[in-house]
Amino acid sequence: MNVDHEVTLLAEEIRRLGSKNADGKTSVKFGVLFNDDKCANLFEALVGTLKAAKRKKIITFDGELLLQGVHDNVDVILLQD
Repeated sequence: MNVDHEVTLLAEEIRRLGSKNADGKTSVKFGVLFNDDKCANLFEALVGTLKAAKRKKIITFDGELLLQGVHDNVDVILLQD
């Protein structure tokens, strides 16, 4: 799979699992994404896909890197709908 395709799939999964925040943007907790069975099967390296999507300004989240457990409550926000 190429990176652009994985980023597109990630955006779809954020829409599926997330909800609109106060700004009207779709947001999901990292722990929800990480622990979802469909995401686990889709993304070989979820953290790498998240970093690539952030670099392309498709999503945003606090910090540079998200780790399971430590960052489960961090919001992953979809910037483009």
